[in-house]
Amino acid sequence: MNARSATGILAVTSIATFMAALDNLVVTFALPTIRIDLHASVQQLEWTVNAYTFSFAVLLITGAALGDRYGRKRVFLGGLALFTAASAGAALSTSIDALLIARAFQGLGGAIITPLSLTMLSEAFPVERRGLAIGLWSGVAGLAVAVGPVVGGAIVTGIAWQWIFWVNVPIGVLGILLGGRWLRESHGPNASLDPIGVVLASAGLFGLVFGVIRGSQIGWSAWQVLASLLAGALLTGMFVLWQGYTRSPMLPLRFFRSRGFSAINLVSLLMYLGLFGSLFLLSQYLQVAHGYSALGAGARTLPWTAMPMLVAPVAGPLSERVGCRPLVAIGLLLQAASLAWLALVLTPTVGYGTLVLPMIVGGLGMGVVFPLIALVVLDSVDRREEGQASGANNAIRELGGVFGVAVLATIFLSYGGYSSADEFTRGLIHALWVGAAIVLAGTAAALAIPGRQRLSPAAVVSLPSEAQ
Repeated sequence: MNARSATGILAVTSIATFMAALDNLVVTFALPTIRIDLHASVQQLEWTVNAYTFSFAVLLITGAALGDRYGRKRVFLGGLALFTAASAGAALSTSIDALLIARAFQGLGGAIITPLSLTMLSEAFPVERRGLAIGLWSGVAGLAVAVGPVVGGAIVTGIAWQWIFWVNVPIGVLGILLGGRWLRESHGPNASLDPIGVVLASAGLFGLVFGVIRGSQIGWSAWQVLASLLAGALLTGMFVLWQGYTRSPMLPLRFFRSRGFSAINLVSLLMYLGLFGSLFLLSQYLQVAHGYSALGAGARTLPWTAMPMLVAPVAGPLSERVGCRPLVAIGLLLQAASLAWLALVLTPTVGYGTLVLPMIVGGLGMGVVFPLIALVVLDSVDRREEGQASGANNAIRELGGVFGVAVLATIFLSYGGYSSADEFTRGLIHALWVGAAIVLAGTAAALAIPGRQRLSPAAVVSLPSEAQ
């Protein structure tokens, strides 16, 4: 493949990733206006966010499997078209129920786009240039994280909440047109779809994610929460057993015999669990304790959220020289140190300037780790199986994020609340210490990543599992 075609594929996959990442962030800043316009209850507002997260997390593995079976380009463009149409549907919604349905279909489109974009990007570049390509791709995702709060606040304040969805339509159409021209069709190693695996994986993740979301809303001892979590765990276990039995698995269990694959997925789970629950509460702290508007709070998170955009494009190529293990460990240490630092200095009246440096440290850590997760995952499997590996890693990361918000929110409410700035800060400090400990535990998992230079896929396949 020539450089022009590879650059075109990088542009298409980056556009799609940017859109999916941006939409998961900007809607939170429109919730107060949506509540008034659509006469929504607090529970319905929560599901405006959760409907996207829910279908996205549940269907990631299935989305990757569909691409492997029916063609990655075909399924990717279909997912992009679905996301674009659902965005228009969300913008046109005149009731909260219609908005929730549109958000669920957006999540389904995102679940198709995300794993396949990484797989097709990896196929387009030779191994010696893959670190740079994935670093740039991760930088675009970091840009979405950075500008999401600002864009969301600006649109809601200056135009109308519907435009947080309308903005996706021209971006999606551009991605479809460019994708039709530049993307190449490819398939995974399995010629047949695993329908039993699809049902078990989707149902198992459904139970786990639904249980976590409902547990954070109605309490962890509620019977429907316990039943959902138990059913989800049982069905997920059945999925694992089935993958070891079927001839055409969605997720080959031999992936986990690779030390790198197992270690980086544990890193992903712990980092998302500790970090995203903390960021969820920190963004509210700036509004509750300091009284900033949604736009003001979003802008003040930029020292944290903008750093991945700057660091990720450098981290990928750097891993070619020093390996991924030390960089991932350092990145996690920086994130844990940032959360602990904030826990030490936070008070209801602390000046914003005091928070800037620990935010920068945390952002640096995020920017280092994000692209290297993708690199380690892809280097641990054969190139034909990258779609399956990417789908599994994305599902694990999303589960970590969902669990992280629920768990740290529970800790926050156990020690604090929303009645005053003092109470909010007290609960937040306890949650940050737990988040820091979880991310620090990820550092231990990072040390299990093979301490070698990145290898070609052919070399990875030829290695015995213990060496991987």
